[in-house]
Amino acid sequence: MKDILKLIRPQQWLKNLFVLIPVFFGGALFDIRYLWASAIAAVSFSFAASSVYCFNDIRDVGDDRWHPEKCHRPIASGKVSIPQAYGLMALMFIFSLLVLFLLPDHQLQTGAVILFYWLMNLLYCAKLKQFAIIDVCIVAFGFVLRLFAGGNAADIELSKWIVLMTFLIALFMSLAKRRDDVLKMNETGEAPRKNTGRYNLTFINQAITITASVTLVCYTMYTVSPEVMMHFHTDHLYLTSVFVLLGLLRYIQITVVDHKSGNPTEVLMKDHFIQLDIVAWLIVFLLIIYVIG
Repeated sequence: MKDILKLIRPQQWLKNLFVLIPVFFGGALFDIRYLWASAIAAVSFSFAASSVYCFNDIRDVGDDRWHPEKCHRPIASGKVSIPQAYGLMALMFIFSLLVLFLLPDHQLQTGAVILFYWLMNLLYCAKLKQFAIIDVCIVAFGFVLRLFAGGNAADIELSKWIVLMTFLIALFMSLAKRRDDVLKMNETGEAPRKNTGRYNLTFINQAITITASVTLVCYTMYTVSPEVMMHFHTDHLYLTSVFVLLGLLRYIQITVVDHKSGNPTEVLMKDHFIQLDIVAWLIVFLLIIYVIG
């Protein structure tokens, strides 16, 4: 069971909280109907993601066996056979589809989004992750698909600003992760990924800076846009931009100064500064839209 859990990576399910974002920004966080539908979509997405992790480790088993850290993965270490991994991959995907039957409405639309995510990531694992820039864009688009799944499940229309911000923040973290790969390549002379040679520190640093800047501008424009102020009946959302700025600066510090951006999920789960910043942003945002607004 321990090796199976390692293979399906339940700790990575934290990413699927993005499925709940449409409910949060849609002002329906405390409506049990919307929250229930979004939670079901998040669980379905989690099983689909675990299916992809299985396929990824199957495809990479040859390289993983020679990697100092990845050689301990269940398939690479021989604790889980490739046929067993394929079986688990199929089982996770079946669970993903079955969970959708719990949705009160929009099962087909939500399922279509998750199916597209699954197929896109199978292609990513099989070939597309070998191409620099395309790889990080696909990862970022995967988070946008989480939004679409949550929006479809809860029947909430997505703001163009939310879509743009989600893509940008995911792209920002993906680039930071690639920077960690470049550092390892510079230290050891060996590329952790086949496309790492198409990145270098100059390019990555500039790309991170540009993406972080555009993200902050996009969020600020979201908070002052007329449709958002009308929707939430407040013009005070711009105050939350401070927390977004602090979060971006802290993540850049972790990336550039501490060189610990290789695992975004681990950063979010262990860094107290970012955790406090997110909590503060949530509290202020909730107060503005649900109390003051």
